Amino acid sequence: MQRTVIRVHPGMTIGPVDPRIFGGFLEHMGRAVYGGIFEPDSPLADAFGCRTDVLSHLEQLDMSVMRYPGGNFVSGYHWRDGVGPVEQRPTVRELAWNSLEPNTFGTDEFLSLCERMAWTPMMAVNLGTGTPEEAREWVEYCNAPIGTTSSDLRASHGRTDPYRVGLWCLGNEMDGPWQLGHVPAEEYAARAKAAAQLMREVDPAISTVVCGSSTPDLASYLEWDRVVLEQLGEDADFLSVHRYVNNLGGDTPEFLASGRQIDRQIEEADAVCRFVQGRTRSRKRPYLCFDEWNVWYKDFEMDGHGAVAPHLIEEVYNLEDALVVAGFLNSFIRRADVVRIANLAQIVNVIAPLLTRGDDLLVQSIFHPFQMMSARRRGSSLRVVVDGPTYSTRESGEVPFLDVSAIVDDGLLHLFIVNRSTDHPAPLEIDVAAISALTFVDAELLTGPGAKAVNDFGAPPVVSPHAFDDVTSSGAIARTELPPLSFLAASFTMA
Repeated sequence: MQRTVIRVHPGMTIGPVDPRIFGGFLEHMGRAVYGGIFEPDSPLADAFGCRTDVLSHLEQLDMSVMRYPGGNFVSGYHWRDGVGPVEQRPTVRELAWNSLEPNTFGTDEFLSLCERMAWTPMMAVNLGTGTPEEAREWVEYCNAPIGTTSSDLRASHGRTDPYRVGLWCLGNEMDGPWQLGHVPAEEYAARAKAAAQLMREVDPAISTVVCGSSTPDLASYLEWDRVVLEQLGEDADFLSVHRYVNNLGGDTPEFLASGRQIDRQIEEADAVCRFVQGRTRSRKRPYLCFDEWNVWYKDFEMDGHGAVAPHLIEEVYNLEDALVVAGFLNSFIRRADVVRIANLAQIVNVIAPLLTRGDDLLVQSIFHPFQMMSARRRGSSLRVVVDGPTYSTRESGEVPFLDVSAIVDDGLLHLFIVNRSTDHPAPLEIDVAAISALTFVDAELLTGPGAKAVNDFGAPPVVSPHAFDDVTSSGAIARTELPPLSFLAASFTMA
């Protein structure tokens, strides 16, 4: 393959990389909560009933923000079912996934977990079958000082101090016909505005995330967003964006180009935000919250058949999936000026980087690019020029073989590079302007024996990162070569 030249200038910043783009999502679906993060009967459970093996691996991902409790689940969820003495909580039929919800894990359990894990909680209110008043009361339960009905209820459950939850999603995917309580954009916007205003009466400091288009496949794509943003006005702090990508066609090069579609979706959603800001002559504009994203296409089992914690969409991830996950994060970093929050959906068992089986835990391929990039996330995103060979795709046109993002942090340069080629190594040159010396510090390389390679229980991992030092440098230029189907996270000092 012809050499690719990657050009950056440490002064050409796009914006600070918000650590909240390295967030996660925990929904009451399948075995994400019960049998995943929460399993009191397990010998691995801590004093709070949470699995220590799962938590220790999530600590390695250093997730910043955690969205809860859904997802589609939230449109049928009533928060009072999940607070108070566990033995008094009702078991209810959960309609989104046709499961039984025992409510043994709820608001206090989740927020306590967030404090222990140093996660910023991001709560989603029920605007499907719920009401704005119910949402207001939940904010009061979580954030108000004692002395009111809901805050006193929290205190009676053992928590005197407010949790101070700052991020609140106003429903979930309300544009989707599959959603409980789905309504037209105008009706959702009226409901969301009423909820936002009531919630801010309790706590003016909160930020709200409004439902945007849940998929580009719907006829209402972007028009829904325009209507909602215009009606909510300054009550909208963030616009929710969702995207799942797949390789149902079995075309690995096309699949690895999915990042170009993510770039386009970010551009389109941001364009609506800017259009509405201009049309309404507002000084405030909403930023993007990519609060559901992942690869998903192998397991579509979404009917729980009335069971508690059924096995639902437990995707097994391979090497090409991991490279696409790295591409998602590259897209978010490249648009750090507009993407302020992102949540990998989800964190354990349900389309997740971790799978449990009994007392065993499997670290899946997609765990690694997240961890490799999260460890190098501090700083500002840089504009990157990639000059090198491309290939043709059906959906994305001409696509560079190398997908690149960069972060600068007080004399450090972090580069994240995916080699999309299925069969050719990629020689590359890194050229940094306005410096005299570029010195290699360290790097990790993620690859495997083939695009479909997967890790499995009881076997040594075949898709995992290893230290990489095959880098040479001279002056402001560094050179290396990436194997096909690989991802590199590298750090340099600049002088």
